[in-house]
Amino acid sequence: MKKITSLLIVGAVALLMLALTTPTFAREVETITGMGKCAKCALHETDKCQNAVEVEKDGKTVTYYLTGKVSKDFHENLCKTPQKVTVTGNVKEKDGKMMMAVKTIELAK
Repeated sequence: MKKITSLLIVGAVALLMLALTTPTFAREVETITGMGKCAKCALHETDKCQNAVEVEKDGKTVTYYLTGKVSKDFHENLCKTPQKVTVTGNVKEKDGKMMMAVKTIELAK
């Protein structure tokens, strides 16, 4: 009886922890639309070419630095000519910069 009670308690705690952490992950995925630019050639902020998207939020310009293979494959569209893009991915702040691991990126319509 004690083993069953212990097992039920552990299971309930595990479910509670899962329920509390799942919404946190869901909030990290964002879709943004803004001007896609090369962080090296257009913004002069990095040593190597990298996609970045500038978005207006609360009257301020926020720059998202894009990472991952999907972003690299799309770079030729933004390196020489900034264009409006829509990007979906996981966002996190790193060293005071907004970083987005890109899932999808396309020219905005």
